[in-house]
Amino acid sequence: MSAHALPQPLTVHIDLGDRSYPIRIGQGLLDDPATWDGLPSAAAALIVTNDVVGPLYAERLRLALAGRYGQVHVVELPDGEAHKTWDSLNLIFDALLSRACDRKTVLYALGGGVVGDMTGFAAACYMRGVPFVQVPTTLLAQVDSSVGGKTAINHPLGKNMIGAFYQPLRVVCDLDTLQTLPERELSAGLAEVIKYGPIADLDFLDWIEAQMPALRARDPLALAQAVRRSCEIKAGVVGQDEKESGLRAILNFGHTFGHAIEAGMGYGAWLHGEAVGCGMVMAATLSARLGLLPLADVERIARLVAAAGLPVRAPVLAPEQASRFLELMRVDKKAEAGEIKFVLVNGQGAAVVRGAPDAVVAEVIDACTG
Repeated sequence: MSAHALPQPLTVHIDLGDRSYPIRIGQGLLDDPATWDGLPSAAAALIVTNDVVGPLYAERLRLALAGRYGQVHVVELPDGEAHKTWDSLNLIFDALLSRACDRKTVLYALGGGVVGDMTGFAAACYMRGVPFVQVPTTLLAQVDSSVGGKTAINHPLGKNMIGAFYQPLRVVCDLDTLQTLPERELSAGLAEVIKYGPIADLDFLDWIEAQMPALRARDPLALAQAVRRSCEIKAGVVGQDEKESGLRAILNFGHTFGHAIEAGMGYGAWLHGEAVGCGMVMAATLSARLGLLPLADVERIARLVAAAGLPVRAPVLAPEQASRFLELMRVDKKAEAGEIKFVLVNGQGAAVVRGAPDAVVAEVIDACTG
């Protein structure tokens, strides 16, 4: 064990009554039999992964689970946001049905946010609901998408518009899997870490600034604390608003602009975290234009996003840039009767969800493009 290794696993609890579950954070969890103790027994389990993560970790997980199930099957999906579709979802159903899997079958989502979202959605739908476990292998999935039970696929007209709220039995964050993560994917995950500071915890924002070199160097202690605190904040929000009827929407800081970037460029051109990083700068700029946030805080957020290796300027989506952004942002889950809702921050570690005049939003888009 290196001097910077995590001495023991950490646990964060999601409190949702009879749907409560633990998030386990540590090193070497994938191969540790204790990681999987307490999960329901069944005749079969299905590991859902992709063609990048599968060759790295699927066999290790299969061996770790082999003594707990009669059979452990594996299905590999094509990698990437562009494949978060009905066709890929049906590959999971094909694997379950062709093997006559029953309603006790446990699904394991081994991969990033795309795999986790699709596996969770498949688990919610198959036989009207089968158990599943999140095993996120990207930083973005460990700090955000694997936690809280939001599952979905994309539609050409909108991101994550078809899905369900469906909680996992457990989330297992093995920090060792982050060592094989491409640099670009690591940066993308840091966007979702950064977002928790402005919306909930300015001390955490200070810590992220100080620890950014260690985080980008994949120091296990720094990563463990980033994942732990991110999950604690998200657990607190989800525990109060599981189905995003109010408070939970603050977790989408940067996402309204970010989803427009993803949809406008075509899913996969920018990674989700890259779009969110740029989207946070745009949302902070809008907060300042509306008198909520000092300009110095906008500059601070932009510096931190850049330090994480993320873009801070929006791509050009169309000749009529502002009009295209506004059109795309109206197809957003937070929109109400066509009015776009933005997550804005006030500089005091708090967020608000509200509308903004199109003219002001257009000014922000133009100012942040290029």
